[in-house]
Amino acid sequence: MKPLDRNISVLEHIVTYCEQIEQTVERFGNSAETFRADPIYRNAAALCILQIGELVGKLTDEFRAQHPSIPWRQIKAMRNIVAHSYGTVDPEITWEIITDDIPDLKQYCTRIITSE
Repeated sequence: MKPLDRNISVLEHIVTYCEQIEQTVERFGNSAETFRADPIYRNAAALCILQIGELVGKLTDEFRAQHPSIPWRQIKAMRNIVAHSYGTVDPEITWEIITDDIPDLKQYCTRIITSE
């Protein structure tokens, strides 16, 4: 698979996880209080964040360098925090990610996919 094709495939998977986060918010409710109180809600979102971070690691270095407006390193770091925190992921930070960052990431990835 050519690097461009691989990167596009990875972006498509990232978009899928962004959509799953959106669906999770729709299912459980767009409420920070509900998110903080419901471990199932938090775990569902955290798993998608973990998967997105894992996928970011599969993008080529060249691709990440060509798209510096996305904080690829921070996305990967959040994956590591979720994967290795053993239940101590800050719900406030996670809520901020799913409500602020995920929609932007989805929009950005979709724009790249459709422009290639």
